[in-house]
Amino acid sequence: MQSRTLEQPLALTVVTSHCPTNGKEEEVNTDSMEEEAEFSWEEYMEETGTTAAPHTTFRHVEISLQSSFQPGMKLEVANKSSPDTYWVATIITTCGQLLLLRFSGYGEDRKADFWCDVMTAELHPVGWCAQNNKTLMPPEAIKEKYNDWTEFLIQDLTGSRTAPANLLEGPLRGKNTVDLVVEGSVLELQDVSDPFLYWPVRVVQNVGGRLRLRYSGLSEDHQAQDTWLFYLDVRLRPLGWALENRLALEPPTELRCLKSAPDWQHALEDARLDAQKSPLPLEVFKDHVDLPKHSFKAGMKLEMVSPWEQLQICPVSVTKVYNEVYFQVALDDFSVETKPRFVVCHTNSSGILPVQWSLKNGVGLERPPGYEGQDFDWADYLKQSGTEAAPDACFPDTWQNRGFAKDMWLEAVNPRRPAEVCVAQITLVRGRLLWLRLEGVPKPLSECIVDVESMDIFPVGWCEANAYPLTPPLKPVCQKQKKIAVVQPEKPLAPSQPVETTPVNHCLPVTVDSGSANGRYCCSKIFVNHRCFSGPYLNKGRIAELPQAVGPGKCTLVLRELLSMLINAAYKPGRVLKELQELEDQSWDCQEETLKAKYKGKTYRSTIRIVRLADQISDFCRKVCVKLQCCPNLFSPVLVADKCPKNCSLQTKTKYTYYYGKKRKLSKPMGGEETAEGELAKPTRRRKKRKAIFVQKKRRSSAVDYTPAGSPQDSDEGEEDEEMALQSGSEGTSSEPREDHTDASSVEVTSSRPRRAATLRRAVSMGNAAGSQEASGGRRRSTRSLSAYNQNKYQPPKGQDMQVEEEESQLVLDRNPLEWSIDEVVQFINSTDCASLANIFQEQDIDGQALLLLTLPTVQECMDLKLGPAIKLCHQIERVKVAFYRQYAN
Repeated sequence: MQSRTLEQPLALTVVTSHCPTNGKEEEVNTDSMEEEAEFSWEEYMEETGTTAAPHTTFRHVEISLQSSFQPGMKLEVANKSSPDTYWVATIITTCGQLLLLRFSGYGEDRKADFWCDVMTAELHPVGWCAQNNKTLMPPEAIKEKYNDWTEFLIQDLTGSRTAPANLLEGPLRGKNTVDLVVEGSVLELQDVSDPFLYWPVRVVQNVGGRLRLRYSGLSEDHQAQDTWLFYLDVRLRPLGWALENRLALEPPTELRCLKSAPDWQHALEDARLDAQKSPLPLEVFKDHVDLPKHSFKAGMKLEMVSPWEQLQICPVSVTKVYNEVYFQVALDDFSVETKPRFVVCHTNSSGILPVQWSLKNGVGLERPPGYEGQDFDWADYLKQSGTEAAPDACFPDTWQNRGFAKDMWLEAVNPRRPAEVCVAQITLVRGRLLWLRLEGVPKPLSECIVDVESMDIFPVGWCEANAYPLTPPLKPVCQKQKKIAVVQPEKPLAPSQPVETTPVNHCLPVTVDSGSANGRYCCSKIFVNHRCFSGPYLNKGRIAELPQAVGPGKCTLVLRELLSMLINAAYKPGRVLKELQELEDQSWDCQEETLKAKYKGKTYRSTIRIVRLADQISDFCRKVCVKLQCCPNLFSPVLVADKCPKNCSLQTKTKYTYYYGKKRKLSKPMGGEETAEGELAKPTRRRKKRKAIFVQKKRRSSAVDYTPAGSPQDSDEGEEDEEMALQSGSEGTSSEPREDHTDASSVEVTSSRPRRAATLRRAVSMGNAAGSQEASGGRRRSTRSLSAYNQNKYQPPKGQDMQVEEEESQLVLDRNPLEWSIDEVVQFINSTDCASLANIFQEQDIDGQALLLLTLPTVQECMDLKLGPAIKLCHQIERVKVAFYRQYAN
């Protein structure tokens, strides 16, 4: 079966403007424009008013994203205090290519746990030191804990599992399990009609763990015989598994006529040679589940989703029991001269159901073909046939639906064209079965039934994430008039001229031609260095969620993907799009690309000039960073493994906005500093210009407005507030340098930590007199903790009392909360008015570091708390964060 090509032609869009916009938004009626052919999940669900199935409901996809390293694995790590010596460490947990390690000897003590990057740290499998004459020496902190460390290591390593050497070095280093299966890998595939027959298959394509397999001995001329399976499928085994288990190696029955017996034997030998040259790591099969034993007997009756007919549930019978794992079921058919239809099953097979399941779930059950009775009734049927129904105990979890619900969207494989993945909607949920409607597939073939455990369904965005074509709906959902805001570059007013956007070819395939991968138009990876300063435009929390690198590939494609991610990670995507539009250099060899951003229901489009040559990538990335007023190393061809050369984490927000910001005035340096001419400037009173920036145009009458970490302030104000905030840089940022170095960007705790000025905002109801008095007096933005409002009962303090009460409400910590143990966190919670929740922190193993990561959405979702208790708990956590910034951030 041929899969659809990645290229999808886009309609050319021409926008004619009869008046200059001078950098403002322009409303354009898309009724006069041609529809775009590209499909966007976000827009589609917004127009249909529906939601996507949760990602966590697709267990096979979640497993495929896990690291190849497993908690409990042992390895040898270099001692930081003595780089020439090594010691054994245990993997505690994993996060992508980051490992949390604990040296052997610390037991359950977590205080010395440390993170390391698989790609940069010096990690080796157990036994490496002995082979290379290196010294194994415990860390100084626990050196005196045991007298005989050799005996301790023998006991500690007995029965443990070492980290595989091929995952610590070589081309497979740091790769996820799903990425270990590469094109050309050889596996063994179980025959669909005989569980004791296997034959080698080669991986032709790996799409996020979904493998396109071709039987050994067949060529590209037999593509119609290719099989698509997820790598976790129980039918897949490592090469040599059949012989080890004394099973037969024979080609599938229906394919034997294509080759002679000697040709098949020769193909088997070639497959074994290829597997020896590039063996498939056994870690690929670490998540394969062992099939449980069944309790079916020959003659038992049950119901089954028909693998032969569409949308039918039929009565079937167990006709053969192969062994304690596999059995055969056949369709009950009383027609004359009908060829029997059967299928091999096991306990976990999808679609097998107990008798009366259809009746209990209000689903129709098909009568057996040739059945003479008018109405089919299981009791009569079993009595007439003299058989018994399979007991319910044979069917585990038949009620479980794993969180799927009607009208949710997902991506599903077309069962009649396995190479095709379609937009799909759940139309019915019954127990563990889902009824799907495949959009883009003509009726009546558009409907099917799948099991919740099926590996042929995927979350929304899976195809896009794996660069695989997704079959979109046949017709656009929304036919109503739609408005798009087109961003034009800021320029002097000129006589009106028609503006035409340059047609852009969006049809370039995502894959890279290996022959030109090192050419001048292709680049290697561009890294997103998450620890670097993100500037006033980009949301630090969203930056932290981006992948570590983009590429390799064609320069324009890699940069287009990178810029799209940065736009989506911005507080105001439209503003970032406008900044990028103004980026230009005469020395660049550029290609124009159209990028878009969505904000507050509006779509912004702009044409960006992107460099085409690899040797211009570095300069382009640096100038983009300067334009966005962030650290020049935030995204760069160079990976910043640990500490940024610019020391951006030690600087305040104003460092980059002061030097690079186009709206920053350099004529007012700090008092006592020399100006460019060498003269001493008069000391200026800082923060005075900030007053007008943060005056809220809309007073809220409610009490505290808790903003999640990493979200922009006042994002729901008006467009004027948005422009005002953009002109000022970022929230809580003054336009001159400041002495305060306690900004959140200087503390490397987490990417989504709250900022003092961003999350602790005042939202007290003010009287008209107090409001006018503060407006005239230039009220400064408060950075008090929320406890000030609790102790003052939400009454605004006045005059000098404000400072006194603020100091009294501040929490003073005796110890850095980053070093708190679980017991210390529980002790703190017990000392607050949230003492009843302390047991949750104990159960969830929340220490000081985890405490500082908690936000309101996380607390509500993970601790299953109602809004009231969650806000009270977050208030106490906020006090700790503010105290941490004040006492330990420097």
